[in-house]
Amino acid sequence: MRYLPLSSDDRAEMLAKIGVKDIDDLFIDVPNHALLKGLVDLPLHMTEMEVEQNFAAFSDRNISAGSVPFFVGAGAYRHHVPAAVDYQIQRGEFLTAYTPYQPEISQGTLQALYEFQTQVAQITGMDVANASMYDGSTAAGEAALMARRITRKNKAIVSGNLHPQYIDVIKSATKYTEDVIVVSETTVNRAENLLELVDDDTNCVIVQYPDFFGNINDYSALADALHEKNKLLVIITTEIVALGAIKSPGEMGADIVVGEGQSIGNGLNYGGPYVGLFATKQKYVRQLPGRLCGQTTDADGKRGFVLTLSTREQHIRREKATSNICTNAGLCTLAFTIHMTLLGEAGYRQLAKINHAAAVKLASKLSKVKGVELLNDTFFNEFTVRLNKNAADVVEALVEQDIIAGLPVSRLYPDNKDLANDLLIAVTETTSEDDMDILVGELSEVLK
Repeated sequence: MRYLPLSSDDRAEMLAKIGVKDIDDLFIDVPNHALLKGLVDLPLHMTEMEVEQNFAAFSDRNISAGSVPFFVGAGAYRHHVPAAVDYQIQRGEFLTAYTPYQPEISQGTLQALYEFQTQVAQITGMDVANASMYDGSTAAGEAALMARRITRKNKAIVSGNLHPQYIDVIKSATKYTEDVIVVSETTVNRAENLLELVDDDTNCVIVQYPDFFGNINDYSALADALHEKNKLLVIITTEIVALGAIKSPGEMGADIVVGEGQSIGNGLNYGGPYVGLFATKQKYVRQLPGRLCGQTTDADGKRGFVLTLSTREQHIRREKATSNICTNAGLCTLAFTIHMTLLGEAGYRQLAKINHAAAVKLASKLSKVKGVELLNDTFFNEFTVRLNKNAADVVEALVEQDIIAGLPVSRLYPDNKDLANDLLIAVTETTSEDDMDILVGELSEVLK
């Protein structure tokens, strides 16, 4: 059979060749308690049509973001993706494009990545950007490693208002190195004094902009103070649309900028794949992880594109590689570039204005609801409210009314009882005023 090519005799011969008596011996290093006992609770066989029907029924148990009033953000945002984006990325020359090691046969791929890098550098206000990372969180981990390489110091100070999952990934990325990760206290609506945590061993301070709770802080003074101490400032942006309306990280003096690019050209996709953005100053380009595409001229003087830097572990001298990332998120990158090209600078800034205006409108409406306190002085399209009841319970009650009201902060801070009543709400251009009024009306009833 096509999908079961080996017979019992074939398997027995292979096991004998490597010196084990049965397949179970191959899993001897897996603890017994972690091994599955018996078969998975699934039908042994179904026809193709039955499988389709079964999975359709299973998927119908989900509530899709586009089918109900939806206010979840926290690093993944529902934005409108023009039909032209999907049409373009499904063209055969993009779907089957060759890996860009041989420039003579991959000019299209290289140019698309070059244009992407240019867009990211302009958005972030930085000198140079790479050809993307897997997502924003893994890029954050790479930023911590890059800061150590540049400064030869091993301690990173991380804002407690950075997305908790990003903090977890940074810790994972540095788990088996000599890096020390110090996380400051989480403060929903108070400015952090991160500078007081900096010492001689510090290589960088890592902050989120806007932060996890939606606050917008100007880090210019922090950047200046860090540079006086020969330390780096890493700024992370999980909602890249925000940079169409607020000061860019480069303008504030950031040394490394990390972003999640999902908001442009890419849907929620049940959590991925997404596209990590990574930009830095020109003087640090040699420490940049991942790939960097460059523009050049050929022997005839014609413009061409090449892979300028590619610090992959498969290459020679891999012990000197700056990263073990194996690829870039190519198709997601292309979707980002196409959408951004369709928007242009004017469209990008207008999209940001629409997002902010919608968020201000909803925040104003919610502020009039008894039992709701707005915690942010400033925000872009996401803000935190404190309810007079447990936020997780309120969200579950609103789900029964087909409203996805936002993210209970306690879901990502389960041990912080002070945040139990806090709800993180995101608004984008896809949020209608009817959606807002439905949320306000039903929330008023639940909070009574």
